[in-house]
Amino acid sequence: MIAISKICTNCFLIVIGLLCASALIEQVDDTDLVNLITGKENVIVLFTKDKCVECDELQLVVENIQNELKETIGAIVVKAHNSHMVNIYDPSREPSLIYFRRGTPLLYYGDYKEDEIVQLFAENEEPIVKELSDENFEHLTQAATGATTGDWFVFFYSTDCVFCLRLQAVWEAVGARLKRRLNFARVDRLAAGISTAKRFHIVESPEFIFLRQGHVYRYTAKDYTPAKLIEFAETGYRKQTHPEAVAPEANSIFFRNNFFAGQLQALTNNPQLLMIASVTIGIFAAIVVVVKTLAKKKLAKVKKAAKSK
Repeated sequence: MIAISKICTNCFLIVIGLLCASALIEQVDDTDLVNLITGKENVIVLFTKDKCVECDELQLVVENIQNELKETIGAIVVKAHNSHMVNIYDPSREPSLIYFRRGTPLLYYGDYKEDEIVQLFAENEEPIVKELSDENFEHLTQAATGATTGDWFVFFYSTDCVFCLRLQAVWEAVGARLKRRLNFARVDRLAAGISTAKRFHIVESPEFIFLRQGHVYRYTAKDYTPAKLIEFAETGYRKQTHPEAVAPEANSIFFRNNFFAGQLQALTNNPQLLMIASVTIGIFAAIVVVVKTLAKKKLAKVKKAAKSK
């Protein structure tokens, strides 16, 4: 009887051990992690570190839903412990839960609730942020005409800005929370978006502007957490009671009209310059008249000579 009891106890412990083992998240090193997130698979990575109670709390939540995540979105779920790579994707460090969709990172932002994590990742299997350039910026945003495409929150970055790289997952997190209300984009201010950056007077990286109904609202805070960026997009921009008007494109009719109007105003404000310009125009007009007169006389002589023959 005692032998049977021991056998049952051992079997129970083995089953419990197997269940616990199956719930553990596979841990990978940085080399394996690079191979995973640069591949074609979708990967969810939990970044943790030593002596971190919050890390343990989030890990328990992810362990409970990892099978559901695999079934729902077909993603691989792994853990990176004491990884140096967390610095690249999350300025706030561990714990951090990031969903890599064929390389594009999305930082989970919110309470550690199982259903919220599953829902957020399931609803954002594709990147939210659009990459804009000088070629398509005005066409897609319609910023100067009042934005019939809706409001836009734009992140100006540059490839030489390491901190900008770390904000990519954060920016996707903000977009995931507000994508039903706003459009989200990013622009390389020193490359494909250099003219657009000049148009909006962007001189640093990173910089954020909120475009709404033909006006520009600038995010001037240096706090780039999802919470602060979301707060600005929802209500914070309203504190700027005198926002800038969206400048027209450099090659637009409006820009050309404004340019010539500006030159005319400059002449009006400077009598001496206006006199010089008037004299120059007068001389040019006189030359044109003389040239036309001489051309007419020459033509008349040619016709007279032709008749005499």
